[in-house]
Amino acid sequence: MRFAIFLPPQASSDNPVPVLYWLSGLTCTDENFMQKAAAFESAAKLGIAIVAPDTSPRGEGVPDDPEGAYDFGLGAGFYLNANQKPWKQHYQMYSYVVDELPALIEKHFPVSDVRSISGHSMGGHGALTIGLKNQDRYRSISAFSPITNPMECPWGIKALSNYLGENKASWKSMTPAACWQSMVLNCQFWLTKVTQMAS
Repeated sequence: MRFAIFLPPQASSDNPVPVLYWLSGLTCTDENFMQKAAAFESAAKLGIAIVAPDTSPRGEGVPDDPEGAYDFGLGAGFYLNANQKPWKQHYQMYSYVVDELPALIEKHFPVSDVRSISGHSMGGHGALTIGLKNQDRYRSISAFSPITNPMECPWGIKALSNYLGENKASWKSMTPAACWQSMVLNCQFWLTKVTQMAS
């Protein structure tokens, strides 16, 4: 799996820095946020590393949407562990983001185990689901325009039914709206709604 990483200048083996895991949305790669967000200056000032994984597995033998649609398959892994064929062999994005990627990053780069997770759209869905289910691993959880209830939107229904099958109980386990209704939140919670954009 590909990922992109930004390290602030103060990061060193003697000074490991906290890390923000950024999860991008549909059709993105590990490069979109890193190239377009203009986050490096702020991250450098604050001494924060940024890690952006790809949004799905890729490469030879990795299945894609048979119809070639953008909302499923390559670029649309939905940050869950697929349990249906042919997806389950490669589409294990939840385990990758929660376990494999942080272990790799913390072993090979000067970052601490102080983590935050954030994302946009499908990545916001992933950040909320992963963060809510693993509150002990993240200092903060945030999302921008997240898919909060994929059980109620065409993209989500397509992804959940193909990756997880028809058992809707398993869908709920990967739905932020259901997660925060069914668990005790060990954190402060803020919700901001943008009602007017600056011109």
